[in-house]
Amino acid sequence: MLLEQSLIIAAMQRHSSTFWWLAECWVSVFNKLIRRYKYLEKGFEDEVKKLLLFLKGFSESERNKLAMLTGILLANGTLNASILNSLYNENLVKEGVSAAFAVKLFKSWINEKDINAVAASLRKVNMDNRLMELFPANKQSLEHFTKYFTDAGLKELSEYVRNQQSIGARKELQKELQEQMSRGDPFKDIILYVKEEMKKNNISEQTVIGIIWSSVMSTVEWNKKEELVAEQAIKHLKQYSPLLAAFTTQGQSELTLLLKIQEYCYDNIHFMKAFQKIVVLFYKAEVLSEEPILKWYKDAHLAKGKSVFLEQMKKFVEWLKNAEEESESETEEGD
Repeated sequence: MLLEQSLIIAAMQRHSSTFWWLAECWVSVFNKLIRRYKYLEKGFEDEVKKLLLFLKGFSESERNKLAMLTGILLANGTLNASILNSLYNENLVKEGVSAAFAVKLFKSWINEKDINAVAASLRKVNMDNRLMELFPANKQSLEHFTKYFTDAGLKELSEYVRNQQSIGARKELQKELQEQMSRGDPFKDIILYVKEEMKKNNISEQTVIGIIWSSVMSTVEWNKKEELVAEQAIKHLKQYSPLLAAFTTQGQSELTLLLKIQEYCYDNIHFMKAFQKIVVLFYKAEVLSEEPILKWYKDAHLAKGKSVFLEQMKKFVEWLKNAEEESESETEEGD
């Protein structure tokens, strides 16, 4: 594989002002060679992996050029993102070579494609959650990663990693929640755990109430008979009302829960007739309040099954409106 290695080294010798154009030319050469001689594809990737392992042997200027070229090769599919495994070499990471190289590489890659294409390539090789490992263990924090790459002009990469971290944290939260519920842990312990995770991972209450709802509904095997599932649901949800109430302290969180209930009842046909009963239960248990329910009914509901659910809620909403008017009248009389 000396030919490919020689071509890469030769490309790195060009002056930086013309390197981008030259890099595109070299990429075209590589592509033509590999298309013509398919057996070169695997060998070429192996040689690039070896080159990346010995980045310390190149000058900073040469590393930058190699990073730019590698980014272009990744963008057009000549190289597989698995080559980035070489950047996790302990010595390269420790001396900051990996992170600096990654900056130039991702700039080049994103310049050719976009962050969505880059993310898709990383996911294919299970590397979308490993970018933090470009830094030593004592610097593997979201704050450090975000600052480093944002300062380097890669805000979109920083935001992508932040989103990945958030998704991972939410998945872990749901998994732990389900385990705690299965064990029958006290609600006060569960609430404390969730609030700590919210603070640590900057997860909003609206997001959390959706996670709790999903977890609560997944802890039981539901009856397949429509006439029995409503009773089963009310009994089950009544038990978990204190937990849900702890995370509906904001109107938007209540509305989020209403939408989750609507979506669940629509997606699970046996629950279609249970929607109103669940909402009334949560109203009585002070999980939901008047204003979000009225807002949901007026214009914040989903399209899914809306005619069925609005009809179910009609009498209860009328009762809420009348109760609200009576309350206002009593207040005015008191004044």
